[in-house]
Amino acid sequence: MNPFRSAFLIAFSTLPLVTACGGGGGSSAPSNPATPVTPPAEPEVCTSPTATTLVAAYDDGSHDGHSPSDAIDGDLSDGSRWSSEGDGKWLIVDLGEAFDIRQIHTAWYKADERASYFDLEYSLDGQSWQLIGDEYQSTLGVIGFETWPVSNADGRYIRLTGHGNSAADNNWNSLLEIAVSDCGATHSVTQELQLPETPTPPSEQPGQTVTTPDGTPSAPLTSVLLDSSLPPSGNFDLSRWYLSVPTDTDGNGKSDSIYEAELNAGYQDNNYFYTAADGGMTFVCPIYGYKTSTNTTYTRVELRGMLRAGDTSIRTQGVNQNNWVFSSAPSAAQIAAGGVDGVLKATLAVNHVTETVEAGSDYRVGRVVIGQIHADDDEPIRLYYRKLPGNDKGSIYFAHEPIDRSDLWFELIGSKDSDAANPVDGIALNEKFSYEIHVVGNVLSVSILRDGKDTITQSISMNGSGYDAADQYMYFKAGVYIQDKLEKDFADYASDDPRLTDYAQVTFYALEASHN
Repeated sequence: MNPFRSAFLIAFSTLPLVTACGGGGGSSAPSNPATPVTPPAEPEVCTSPTATTLVAAYDDGSHDGHSPSDAIDGDLSDGSRWSSEGDGKWLIVDLGEAFDIRQIHTAWYKADERASYFDLEYSLDGQSWQLIGDEYQSTLGVIGFETWPVSNADGRYIRLTGHGNSAADNNWNSLLEIAVSDCGATHSVTQELQLPETPTPPSEQPGQTVTTPDGTPSAPLTSVLLDSSLPPSGNFDLSRWYLSVPTDTDGNGKSDSIYEAELNAGYQDNNYFYTAADGGMTFVCPIYGYKTSTNTTYTRVELRGMLRAGDTSIRTQGVNQNNWVFSSAPSAAQIAAGGVDGVLKATLAVNHVTETVEAGSDYRVGRVVIGQIHADDDEPIRLYYRKLPGNDKGSIYFAHEPIDRSDLWFELIGSKDSDAANPVDGIALNEKFSYEIHVVGNVLSVSILRDGKDTITQSISMNGSGYDAADQYMYFKAGVYIQDKLEKDFADYASDDPRLTDYAQVTFYALEASHN
């Protein structure tokens, strides 16, 4: 017998018998026997929730083509899934009417490789939501459905909010299927779901000219009083930079890295990085030397932004406090990063570029990158100076590299072509000028500023370039990244071949990087 029913019957049998009083003070038996009391029906217990038909599924429109409907189609294959990148992305399923919800079942993409993180809520009207549970984590290795119990949930809508997954290299929410089990309709009053309007995709494409943001560029950097007797860190704050030089003192086959603490404590090298006679910070990069990796074509003597400022507990790579992101990136990435958006400003002079044209290298001679934004693998911008051997002035141009697409090129002064005429308004060697690289969201602005001449600014869209994704991190670079190389092995050249002694040299007189 049901324990609740047994207790109810015992309590009922011990109640006193109610009697009625007659006239004359005498007592008599009740005129009518007691009417039997029928106990209330035992509540029905739902022990076998049944599958609920899911009428529709929605998200905020930010999926990658694997849409919400793919998560309720009964297909557990990898190709049929809802995928949306970034923390806080949501999926809502509509049950059609109100049900006594008892179980939610989820099946995740790549469940044998990573765990997925998510929250679950329910609602009758799609506006007021009740939390079922937060910080759910799928079980690594569970292929197919995993069940999450629910109690006291009277709802029509289920919302799953994704918080990415355990993989180190991405932040995707990829749900193969969601299902719901219930214990019958409750007939509660519901409302039709009112979804926020899907954002209109931006009309601009990568590289399209856009309006320059207000305040861009700002005034050019002016050189403070520079002391030629000091190392570079005596005139410049290098606490948030490290330096690559084309030597290999530790024998690992790659160029040496001088990290923040050592660099800012007076490091200099008389061959590659030193203070010039006028106090400027000089970078000298040979055409041949050790490189930062085996996949890199060119040598460099170049600073790399390090927002961690010497805190080696923070990794150099990743969306973390050492690097920055665009304000168009997901909010979780902005919170995790060391900065949002950025401005790199410099005043400098290019002193020397490669001069010797080697067979097959005419498109390389005279090129040097003097500033850039580097992302995880690609480069939102590389800013070039180029002076051809027959010209006395150089050109300025930049490249924007959308992820997995060819570079887009933009000429600011003169031409980037290998047979370009001497640019009338070009920049001569040893002539001081300033540049500013400015990012606001997906707008990239590049400016060249010179005393007595009009400022030149080009602003382009980076919509669709891929740098606003959750896993894309940025850092500035400045110095000399030579864009010329030897066409043969070093040993194949005569010892007096001028090609072996080709180099690039740039001197900086002011340098500043800032972020929100």
